[in-house]
Amino acid sequence: MQLPREVIVGRGSVEFVGSICRSLGFTKSALIITGEVTFEVAGKAIKEQLEGEGLRVEKHVITSNMPSINDVKACEEKIRRFKPQVVLGVGGGAKIDIAKLSSANQGVPFISIPTTASHDGISSPFASIKGLGKPYSLMAQSPIAIIADTDIIGRAPYRFIASGCGDVIAKLTAVKDWKLAHERKNEYYAQYTASMSLMSAHHLVENSHLIRPNSEEGLRVLLESLISCGIAMAIAGSSRPCSGSEHLFSHALDLIAPKPALHGEQCGVGTIMMAYLHGLDWKRIVDYLRRVGAPTTAEEIGIEPKYIVEALVIAPRIRPERYTILHERPLSHEEALALAKETGVIG
Repeated sequence: MQLPREVIVGRGSVEFVGSICRSLGFTKSALIITGEVTFEVAGKAIKEQLEGEGLRVEKHVITSNMPSINDVKACEEKIRRFKPQVVLGVGGGAKIDIAKLSSANQGVPFISIPTTASHDGISSPFASIKGLGKPYSLMAQSPIAIIADTDIIGRAPYRFIASGCGDVIAKLTAVKDWKLAHERKNEYYAQYTASMSLMSAHHLVENSHLIRPNSEEGLRVLLESLISCGIAMAIAGSSRPCSGSEHLFSHALDLIAPKPALHGEQCGVGTIMMAYLHGLDWKRIVDYLRRVGAPTTAEEIGIEPKYIVEALVIAPRIRPERYTILHERPLSHEEALALAKETGVIG
């Protein structure tokens, strides 16, 4: 299993990037993979800091909004030419996923420096990349270090924090699906990593009153949960502890909705409906999401009801091998519509 060796969370933690690289033995060269905006927000200061430590530093700026296989290939070419000791992904989930996969493909360690906290990809060994014919994540590598600066992340729109909360709450149904697959299909089930994933969700729920705009304490709670989720996946060697039927629903929306919402927003809405199917207290999940300002309806995520219904119907076909409550008895259009209405996802 691959686990991070250094995890730093807090205000001003990005200032430790030089000392962390030095402690990990990266003293000669580094490549920063970032975006245009995130280079100005954090990447430029990181580059100057590493150069001050005596490293040769190059940057690769990704201009596309959605991570594609072409972006990964371009980064791999940059890695082959520059031959860095380490790759630093500086940005939101898309930029980090590209840095994560391209560095893994080239056998170079990777440091995750998120500028948003919208989902658990900041710490997981998986990357979600467009253009591979698969809407779900691929195994890449775990970051050797995670530097989450709450000052930088806190400047992003609050919507990203609320999305991150949705992705963490999703673990409540993901673990139920994993246990179901173990019972029905004898799939491998690890109690330890399942418990770690649930602990992350419960940590968020118990401290949800702290999560609000401009609350560093609440942001730390979210980051701790997201990082813990990523570590659970790294230990399991699978996304199973953190990704179930609610994620399949989100992936289906990514395929069919004209303008999908943020990943964590869609997963949060999906968790409400999957909790209903599992017989969990779905109304409490609605309350938790509302408490942190996360969306709970199709209208709030800007997706027409017909796409919600269609996503529920096709979700089991996204990953037929990943048994979930939606595979137990696939929903008809009528049943999907009734489910969405009963849980208030559709008015």
